[in-house]
Order: sequence, then structure tokens, then C-alpha cells
Amino acid sequence: MTRALITGATGGMGHALALALAAEGHIITAVARTERHLKSLIGELGGPHDYLTADLATQSGLRDTAAALRARPYDLLVNNAALAPSGPFDHTDPDALRAAIRLNCEAVVALSHAFLATARPGAALVNVSSTLAFVPKPDRAVYSATKAFATSFSEALWYEQKGRGVYVLALCPGPTATRPGLHADTPSALVQSPETVAATAVTALRERRRPAVVSGRANTLFAVATRLLPRGTVLRLLADG
Repeated sequence: MTRALITGATGGMGHALALALAAEGHIITAVARTERHLKSLIGELGGPHDYLTADLATQSGLRDTAAALRARPYDLLVNNAALAPSGPFDHTDPDALRAAIRLNCEAVVALSHAFLATARPGAALVNVSSTLAFVPKPDRAVYSATKAFATSFSEALWYEQKGRGVYVLALCPGPTATRPGLHADTPSALVQSPETVAATAVTALRERRRPAVVSGRANTLFAVATRLLPRGTVLRLLADG
């Protein structure tokens, strides 16, 4: 059996990824901030899975998780944990913005580095990004920028690591209904369940072809359209959405 470490594993997309990857035969190490949620997830998974309580927006949490990745080889790392502060940039708490950068960028770099230091041929690294990597959404300026970073970073690593037999993927879901009512104002064709996104990830890991994968046909068309339409038009559409 193969070992997979998943950050942000107890809610929404992370929870769905943990269930899907465990069903694929991976032994899961779940990482999140709240121990009771982690214990609940491990109980749901059953079997030989384990967990690590860590806040990856802190130096201590990041250090402990990186140490776990170096302590024994993992076959799969999924960097899923993220923060998504919203609202006008100049009215958003700067501490919240810095925490998002630490978690969405610095933690992804640090954990990817720790993982790749011991990764063996056949291993895989998945960085969960977003379709907002391709076009920024007003009122989510920092989040969009961090996801553009995650995608660019992952695509470069895909090329660097393929020679050693390690697959790197930027998983780019669109709006995901991680809780009831979320994205209620978004066109329903673009909204997916966490389970659908997790299934996309599993398929991509089986095929190991592309450095970035957008989840769902409608979101793929959206990503293509944002590159063809005038940038100002796309920004206005997203600001109104």
C-alpha cells in the first residue's frame, strides 16, 4: 500500500480527497488544525490511517509537517490547505492576507521541497489550485494571486521532476460547494461537489499526463474563455458574479 499525506484534510475538498484516495488503497496521513475533526476523519476512514495536528500558517506547524515528510518516504503529497480572505483589498485585515500567503504559498513551497527530498520514482505531488489561477477575481485579489502562484509553481515542477519519475499536478477546480449555500449566486454548471473534484484528481493521478487539470467541462470552457476575452471584460464579469 502507498502512503499519502493530505493537508486541510478534514473539511470540504480535503475530506473528499481523503476518502477517495483511501478507497484507492492509500494509507492516509491527515493534517489539519483541529484534533477532534482529525479523529473523526480517521474513524470514518478506518484501517491503518493516522493524523498530524498542525496549523500550517504557523512556523511550528509547518516545521512539524515538513519533518514528518522527511522522516519516511511518502508516495503522494496533496497540498490542499488554503485560506481565502474576501472583500476589497484595502478593507481586509492585513494579518488575514499575510496568513493566506503563508498557507497558500509558503507552506506549499516548504512541504513540496520536503516531499521531493525523499520522493521515489512513481511518487506524485498534487497542489490544489483554482480556476482563479487563470484570471483574478475582484474582492479575492490575494487568493487569486496565490492560486496563480500555485499553478505556475506546479507546472514548472512537473517539467523538472518528470525525469526522475515523479508526477506533479496543479488541480484547478472551479467553484466547489464545500458547504450548503456556498456559490448560490454562481451559474450551477460551474459549481461542483467536493467528491467530483476528488474524482478528477484520482483520474489525473492514474493518467499522469498533464501538469494542470481543470475539474469539469464547464470550468474548462471558462478557463479557455478567460484567455480569449479582453481582460477587462473578464474582470467585470467576475466582479458581478
